[in-house]
Amino acid sequence: MIPQEEVNKLELVDKVVSIRRVAKVVKGGRRFSFSALVVVGDQSGHVGYGMGKANQVPEAIRKGVENAKKNLIEVPIINNTIPFFVKGVYGAGKVILRPAPEGTGVIAGGAVRAVVESSGIKNVNAKCLGSSNPHNVIKATMRAFQLLKTPESIAAKRGKKIEDII
Repeated sequence: MIPQEEVNKLELVDKVVSIRRVAKVVKGGRRFSFSALVVVGDQSGHVGYGMGKANQVPEAIRKGVENAKKNLIEVPIINNTIPFFVKGVYGAGKVILRPAPEGTGVIAGGAVRAVVESSGIKNVNAKCLGSSNPHNVIKATMRAFQLLKTPESIAAKRGKKIEDII
């Protein structure tokens, strides 16, 4: 997690991944409200997701953006791609992220594309396995990002030089 003082300095861009109408059954019938799943990022290594629920769509999106700002993480990016192959799992949703050479672009669909583009990764190959539920796919992608480490941190942990790792 990133401290709130740093979050306020970032220029975050939000993307709405899904908006659903949800119903609560009460004695007199159904009460409808809206649920919005939102991804925010500064397109240079910071990304987060959040969910908001309200009676009106704009209010649900605003709540989702506020929640997403609280869940920001930092993603290591090397040469506009991720440092290494990684797999994220959340529930039945599995996401595989592979580094790609320059010029490949973002080869990903739906919710994974929103998270990857918001983080600022320009070249990556992604595959969703299992559940295609946007909630699970986003959470699996975020878990994959949390598994990523920079070469500097790996070298420091192993007690080696960066040249030996790369």
